[in-house]
Amino acid sequence: MKNQILKFTTILFIGLSVIACKDAKNKTEATEAEEVTKVEEKAVTYTADADSSTLAWKGFKPGEFHNGTIQISEGYLAFDDGKLNAGNFVIDMKTIKNLDIENTEYNGKLVGHLASPDFFDVENHPSSAFSITGVEEKEGKTIVKGNLTIKNIKKNIEFPAIISVDGNNVTFKSEPFTIDRTDWDIKFKSGKFFTDLAKDKMIGDNIEFQIDVKATKS
Repeated sequence: MKNQILKFTTILFIGLSVIACKDAKNKTEATEAEEVTKVEEKAVTYTADADSSTLAWKGFKPGEFHNGTIQISEGYLAFDDGKLNAGNFVIDMKTIKNLDIENTEYNGKLVGHLASPDFFDVENHPSSAFSITGVEEKEGKTIVKGNLTIKNIKKNIEFPAIISVDGNNVTFKSEPFTIDRTDWDIKFKSGKFFTDLAKDKMIGDNIEFQIDVKATKS
């Protein structure tokens, strides 16, 4: 009976891991960093509102996930002939928050662990960044390419985004997209590197992000 329970539990965890991989939203492949798009002299620029601009995150392990936000402390978007062509966001890693754990003690422990060298190493890398390298229309969607810098490691990614202009205000909101954290040297309890770990002790390599920036004409 004990062996049957163990076998069932193992199958369950493997199944949940497979489901998590299948459900990864807009999985983006990290490639070599590219040249950042320059702001043209005639461009209209919009400055990010730090109070209302965030990077939402979601991390996974077998059977569960945690989610939260990180504040975007500064940034801009530049438009040329009414089209987005450049931009940069600075992400304040010291503002990591968890939104799903109600217990204050456990919440604090998770946030502290995320800030530790096991994950984002915030003491040595207090900020991350995203810099636009290109924007194109593809299959009816706006695809934004850019360099994502985490822990001083810069990789190029792409994701769909909705950009709306309303007078002096701009909203830039990506669709949820997924990165492989190990591409940015975040390897803690990754099955790729900790091969002796039990499945239920592993932490998923996927991190889901969503950028939400509110900006006002400069």
